[in-house]
Amino acid sequence: MRKFTTLNDQEILALAISNEEEDARIYADFAYALRDNYPDTAKIFTDMAHEENEHRRDLIDLYVGRFGQHIPLIRRQDIAGFMVRRPAWQVQGMGIEAVRGHACQMETDAARFYRQAALRTNDAATRKLLGDLAVAEDRHEQAAGVIEQKRLPASKREGEDEDARRRFVLQVIQPGLVGLMDGSVSTLAPVFAAAFASHRPWEAFLVGIAASVGAGISMGFAEALSDDGKLSGRGAPMLRGVICGLMTTAGGIGHTVPFLIDRFSLAMSVAMVVVVVELLLISWVRWRYQDTPFGSAVVQIVFGGALVFAAGILIGSAG
Repeated sequence: MRKFTTLNDQEILALAISNEEEDARIYADFAYALRDNYPDTAKIFTDMAHEENEHRRDLIDLYVGRFGQHIPLIRRQDIAGFMVRRPAWQVQGMGIEAVRGHACQMETDAARFYRQAALRTNDAATRKLLGDLAVAEDRHEQAAGVIEQKRLPASKREGEDEDARRRFVLQVIQPGLVGLMDGSVSTLAPVFAAAFASHRPWEAFLVGIAASVGAGISMGFAEALSDDGKLSGRGAPMLRGVICGLMTTAGGIGHTVPFLIDRFSLAMSVAMVVVVVELLLISWVRWRYQDTPFGSAVVQIVFGGALVFAAGILIGSAG
């Protein structure tokens, strides 16, 4: 791997050309991926890709004038100390704010490179171009620079962020909440029925684990097969199924774990406390993400959970 300090003018310009080509492709990939859900941000990245291509053309013109037609392939990953760019698809999966932040970091890195490169050349034209490019990259760095201020005013950005929130609720919160509700409430009856029927915490624990895992598998498949997410906007069915299944299992295991305690009365007391916490957590999630009044959410969830809990106790006591 080469050190940056060993590069001559020809190699520095070749590296700069390669960098601009890669950055332009990344911005174009961002624009393509965001065009449907974030059209204004997509336009920002389209313009940024265009500017990177302009920089590339200016660099190529200077290179050809000094060194001829052949441009050697030198990439940032070949030079020690360079930050390797994450693939566009990886950043996109982290959300819109991660994409915007990554773009700002790209411009910061590019400006730093041009400033260092300008200090290493004695050719006036090369030094002038590299300095001008450093200034241009600095302009972009401020939240994608002047382009973002023109194309993405606060009202539009707020709208895009609200769209992102809705998708997060549809694709993550909703299947997770459905699973948590099912796991926390539906497993109450078998767990506490087994506990009161046997008065043996270990048997109640086994029933709870079986009920939780079984419910998780069932709910996961049900959620994944409910729809493909294309029309509803609920996202990838496999992801929804995994989220729903895991949260269903977690909801059941929460009040099952206390039955690892040997003393029946203590295990029962701890399990009841866990049930109350679970029901309050579900109520909070409904209030936080589904705009349900907290008092109404508590009444609905706690009332339903109390009915299932009572059913389990009655059935277990009858045995």
